[in-house]
Amino acid sequence: MKEIIKTDKAAQPVGPYNQAIKVNGILYVSGQIPLDPKTGELVQGDVQEQTRMVMKNIGAILEAAGMDFTHVIKCSIFISDMHDFPKINEVYASYFEGEPPARETVQVGALPKFVDVEISCIAG
Repeated sequence: MKEIIKTDKAAQPVGPYNQAIKVNGILYVSGQIPLDPKTGELVQGDVQEQTRMVMKNIGAILEAAGMDFTHVIKCSIFISDMHDFPKINEVYASYFEGEPPARETVQVGALPKFVDVEISCIAG
């Protein structure tokens, strides 16, 4: 059975999908972009501010599922410019104590709402 995970503390979906789905104890978090959940507006600022908002959204979804960043198994990071990789890494790393999860980072042509970073994850 699948459980739909929703929270007002994270950005609402910009398309026909849920924030996350939990199946057999595994949480699949949809790609998060830097939308402020309070305003519904994109976070303005550099890629580090955008990444921070993305990670806060992921944290809120994890919390709604009864988890936190220690439960994250794998992340997928999509960025619009690979030159931003070190800046994104700096913020991303601050959310993981000890051993970080598996992950990939891919530069893409464009992201929803033309943001600079999108991150999804799997937790269990």
